[in-house]
Amino acid sequence: MKSRFSESLDAALETLTGLRALEPKVEEAAALVLACLKSGGKLLVCGNGGSAADSNHMATEFTCRFQNDRRPYPAISLTADGGLLTAIGNDYTFQDLFGRQVRAYGKAGDVLIALTTSGKSRNVLTALEEAKRLGVKTIAFLGKGGGFTKGAADIELQVEGTVTARIQEAHKFLIHAICELVEPGLEKES
Repeated sequence: MKSRFSESLDAALETLTGLRALEPKVEEAAALVLACLKSGGKLLVCGNGGSAADSNHMATEFTCRFQNDRRPYPAISLTADGGLLTAIGNDYTFQDLFGRQVRAYGKAGDVLIALTTSGKSRNVLTALEEAKRLGVKTIAFLGKGGGFTKGAADIELQVEGTVTARIQEAHKFLIHAICELVEPGLEKES
């Protein structure tokens, strides 16, 4: 009988191996991010719960650095300001948390990166809709079939599977894969 650890490890390996099918979309997403940053645009990143933490992590990789020393690039996690989030949630609705910030910070030439393991985060969908209205390009990290968010982004990185933890692990891998593809192009700009 397998241990719970072995079962989890096998499931993680299966999920990560399934990401090979996303390689063309990952390369497309990386090219979009690189073009945005090289042309003076910024990244806006959002998600709920674990995806909020991943949003913070991704923004940090670009504003601080990923692996190599280089100049910082503008990447804003829309989950990072507790005062702003609680004000929007209180004065408007939880659904407006990210869309309102996209409206405040986004402009054509920017890229919104939205993460949702379920595909059923109304505030993420609202952010994607607001971004499209403003001419902001969009990348969505999805799971669980994409939910009602499927089809809302310019580029979708949909992880197959139904277990939130495995989807989040795959999203983290995809974040790092995009950083690995983008960083050499940013170093040339330093």
